[in-house]
Amino acid sequence: MNQPFEIDLHSEFLRADLLLAMGRPDEAARILAPVVDAEPENQAALEALARAYFGSAQLARAEGALTRLVALAPANGWARRALARTLERQSRHTEAVPHHRVADALGAG
Repeated sequence: MNQPFEIDLHSEFLRADLLLAMGRPDEAARILAPVVDAEPENQAALEALARAYFGSAQLARAEGALTRLVALAPANGWARRALARTLERQSRHTEAVPHHRVADALGAG
């Protein structure tokens, strides 16, 4: 009896993280999207996916991932700063301001 192939989510996450480190965000995003779909509240995977989208200039997708991450972890200064920068790259400076302020208050670099 054939069993359906199961993705080892942790291995896929590590593979995508390596691709990010190698400067290949498009490939990392393709790997991470199913990981986040399988574990939508996994903050590490969501952050890596947001980094991959941002790094490959998929700004609308980066914004979506970062918005989800901020909703899950409102005190995540990195996510706030990254969301602000993503909005700025889309020429939405006014929307970025409150996220920069929260990031500043949280001491995010």
